[in-house]
Amino acid sequence: MSLTLSFPADWKAQVLTGPPLIAPARQFTYPRAVAGEEEALARGAMYATVKPATGGEFLATCARGFADASLPNGIWSCPRPQEICLVSGGYACVVDTAAPEQALLVPQRPVTEVLVSVEAGLLLFAGFHTVVAYGAGGVAWQTKKLTWEGMTGLRVEGATLHGVGWDMMADKEVPFVVDLKTGEHIGGGFKG
Repeated sequence: MSLTLSFPADWKAQVLTGPPLIAPARQFTYPRAVAGEEEALARGAMYATVKPATGGEFLATCARGFADASLPNGIWSCPRPQEICLVSGGYACVVDTAAPEQALLVPQRPVTEVLVSVEAGLLLFAGFHTVVAYGAGGVAWQTKKLTWEGMTGLRVEGATLHGVGWDMMADKEVPFVVDLKTGEHIGGGFKG
C-alpha cells in the first residue's frame, strides 16, 4: 500500500497493517452504504489513521471493493489540500479531512489504475472502459467508452492522457488520446 503526495496536503496519514489495538475516538467506514455492497467489509479493508490540519485524528476503514490483488490500494493527495483519496481493492473514496463524515465514492468501479496530472489539477481513475477525472471542484468529467475491455499503457503527457484499448471488431489494440481539460477523446477501440 502506498502513500502518493503529488498535490499539497494539509493532513498526514499512515496505512496500517490491520485494525489498531487502540483506535482513535473518531472512526469512519468508507464507502457509505452502497446498494448491493452491504457486506463489502467481509472482503477485507484498508485501515489508515488520518491527522487533519485541524481537528482530531481519525481512523478510516476502507472496504475492499474487489478481492483482486492487481487493483490499486493506497492513499493519494487531492487537488484540494484538505481532501484525501483512499483506494482499497478498486473502490476510491475522496474524504474531506476537515469533515470526514463527508465522502464521495468515485463513480468508477472498479478503479484499475490511479494517475495524477498536477498540471491539469486532476486525479484520474481508470476503469475497464472509461476514465473519471476528479479536480478541486469534484468530478470534472468522465470519458465516453474508450475500449471494449481493458486499457493499457496509460500515461499523462502535458494536457493529455494516452493509452491503448481493445477494438473487438478489428481484434486489435488501438491507441487513444484524452484531452484532460474536457474528457473528450480521439481514437480508442470502441466505436459505437
